[in-house]
Amino acid sequence: MSSAAWFDISTPDALRARRFYQELFGWPVHVLDDTYALVGDEDGRPTGGVGQAGPGSPYTGLVAYFPVDDVDAALARAERLGATRILSPTDTPASRIAVFTDLDGNHVGLISR
Repeated sequence: MSSAAWFDISTPDALRARRFYQELFGWPVHVLDDTYALVGDEDGRPTGGVGQAGPGSPYTGLVAYFPVDDVDAALARAERLGATRILSPTDTPASRIAVFTDLDGNHVGLISR
């Protein structure tokens, strides 16, 4: 059983969201650029991010990313089970990710490092 490995909060107002969650949870925030910031735990390790959603963003809201060995294969399996692709497999500097909606419309992420 896999637990979430990462989370993203995609929002139309990333600055406001970063301030809110920093004040709420005391998260350290490391701003990478105008569109994305890493947030961490009390040890300062990044555990998620807050990103700026624009008109072309595939989703807004919270997405938990679950670790898989192969993002492409896991996404294909999810689609065979009835999921809908939201974000095609994409390489980031630290991982490969994808996002789908499950049968109830929840956004779910896949990640391989």
